[in-house]
Amino acid sequence: MHTPQTGQTSANLMQNLYENDFYAWTQEQANLLRHHQWGQLDLLNLIEEIESLGRKERQELRNRLNILIGHLLKWEYQATKRSRSWLATIRIQRREIIKLLSENPSLQSYLEKALPEAYENARDLASGETNLPFSTFPQQCCYSLADILSDRFYPGILPTNDLLE
Repeated sequence: MHTPQTGQTSANLMQNLYENDFYAWTQEQANLLRHHQWGQLDLLNLIEEIESLGRKERQELRNRLNILIGHLLKWEYQATKRSRSWLATIRIQRREIIKLLSENPSLQSYLEKALPEAYENARDLASGETNLPFSTFPQQCCYSLADILSDRFYPGILPTNDLLE
């Protein structure tokens, strides 16, 4: 179909919108779906974006695991510098991971696969933030996923009551 004003096909217009105003493109696609205008959908880009949403959820899970495990490593290997800030980060990341998993139950099976990469990044984070050598931290994650996600697990000495209050 050609538009009288520009001579472009609706597919070309949709591609231009996708490239130049992504938000407007998303709203147009939602409107077309809402009104069952299947033939006008930008299927190639729509498929790509839907697949991308799944990748973003997995990436968010990995990123949250990176931060959580990094803080668990800091907690264990720099016990003298434990703080309410570290404790808060651990608690928040655990809650957000649990929430992400409850909203996306199929990600549960991805946890085991994500753990090695998350741990490697966590070692970098812990080493960078503690100034301890990278080799200080075990090459393989020594925490189980159950421990990592448990609100009762703090490696090394348990947090003191004044930190928990």
